[in-house]
Amino acid sequence: MGCHLLPQSGEPRFANLPHALLLPSSLDKIAMPETINLGSLQLKFLQSKDDTGGSLDMFEMTLQPNARMPIPHYHDRWDETIYGLAGTSTWRIDGKDIDLAPGETVFIERGVVHGFINRSTGPASCLCVLSPGVLGPQYFKEMAGLLSAATPDPARMKETMLRYGLIPAPPS
Repeated sequence: MGCHLLPQSGEPRFANLPHALLLPSSLDKIAMPETINLGSLQLKFLQSKDDTGGSLDMFEMTLQPNARMPIPHYHDRWDETIYGLAGTSTWRIDGKDIDLAPGETVFIERGVVHGFINRSTGPASCLCVLSPGVLGPQYFKEMAGLLSAATPDPARMKETMLRYGLIPAPPS
């Protein structure tokens, strides 16, 4: 009677454990993050507004050399925190350039115009947290589709940005 963890007489190791003890339902949905390819930018969503009840969006972003934010922008519905993981990227926040190296963090308040570039010769990556989570991966998937066209349509890109709450701004 009871559970045992050691196999006895050829039984599978966890034969007597209920499924719920082996794999909680919250883990049933765990999968490798999908990579969203935006050309010189790649994103892997780790948590989305759908996973967190709108608390946050979290994704890893990799910038290839010379990658940049195509259109500087701001948003008035969420803040952004960026944590450097590898390489160095340069973030233009409110007209000031800030180099972000591994272990460093920048905070972008809602309403502040920002963009980024990777001026280095190697990839740079960072962890991006948007709070609250209102964007989700769908925006980036739509932009990836627009950017994959032979000649991306700036009007459609702007319309998509506005629909998701990103307000394009002229470069500073």
